[in-house]
Amino acid sequence: MSSDQTPTAPPADSPTSPFHAERSARDEAPQFALPLVVHMERDAPPARTDALETAARAVLVMLSDERSLGEGEWAQVMRDWQDARIRKVVRRARGAEWRRAEALPGITVMGESAEVRVFPPVPVDVWPKELAKLQVSGTDLDDPRPPADADPEVPVLWLNPELTMSAGKAMAQAGHGAQLAWWALSDEERAVWHKAGFPLAVRTAPAALWPGLTTSGLPLVRDAGFTEIAPGSATVVAGHPALRLI
Repeated sequence: MSSDQTPTAPPADSPTSPFHAERSARDEAPQFALPLVVHMERDAPPARTDALETAARAVLVMLSDERSLGEGEWAQVMRDWQDARIRKVVRRARGAEWRRAEALPGITVMGESAEVRVFPPVPVDVWPKELAKLQVSGTDLDDPRPPADADPEVPVLWLNPELTMSAGKAMAQAGHGAQLAWWALSDEERAVWHKAGFPLAVRTAPAALWPGLTTSGLPLVRDAGFTEIAPGSATVVAGHPALRLI
């Protein structure tokens, strides 16, 4: 694996994929999780779709940050994380909890109403105390109005319309989809997306279109089934203009 580039992953249905539900050699490697913390004050929760999109961008920002590449300070743990299962854990914080989380090394990404901080991967059983005490379950959000149709020129992460997921679970799945899209792009295509600030949309796929999306050849996330949904469930199809042309 090159130390100066983001690695390319096998297809999600491959036995060697980090998103393949069956046990593989990736399960024998030390396991890490990418922490994402959403800022969620009681009187001002973010909109659900904006939180999902902000989480997905946060993953892309972490993958492309110079500290995650080459000899950067986060590069080794990023490689270790990507060599095993690609786990992401979303927690929520408010008030002093959020301020303590902000003090840890990481990157805060802003949406229209959402604020998400992403941290370098940590061992699944050894979290910083400031993050370990944050709530992970029950993170749910609503959209005050239905999201507008996605811009056809913008990458779209399509959610499975047949699954019910908490906002936290869906944020992690959107992050998986963004990561698979990133891996599938060329270096030049990644650079263009990065320079534009990682525009993207997260939308629930129309039920009639979902079967075709899952067989389209676009990157497909299948969940390992650690939480909420059954192992092997298809959760996200990652559409990107560059990939849709293939």
